[in-house]
Amino acid sequence: MNDAACLFCRIVERKLPADIVAEEEGLLAFKDVNPQAPIHLLIVPTEHVPSVADLTERQTPLIGRAIHFANRLAHRHQLTPAGYRLVINCGPQAGQSVSHLHLHLLGGRPLRWPPG
Repeated sequence: MNDAACLFCRIVERKLPADIVAEEEGLLAFKDVNPQAPIHLLIVPTEHVPSVADLTERQTPLIGRAIHFANRLAHRHQLTPAGYRLVINCGPQAGQSVSHLHLHLLGGRPLRWPPG
């Protein structure tokens, strides 16, 4: 079930525009509107899940599928030889600005740790 007020749910439902790069069952990938790297994609489940902390046991396979999806996108964007970063923020203090579970796929330049 999706949340009508959720930005990412509205993108999933094609009610808001986004630069969608890939889709597969239960997952959608699109370009971040505020990219932090030359390649910065967001991977979201098409079902509304507020955060990783809200996953149920039934939804556990979703994270595995999302990571495999991210890996395929990294290969497609030629990020695998040099490396890439996958990030899941959980809650506002961790930097989650949209309450819909999402993975960030970042690459295309050296990424420092800690970020910033």
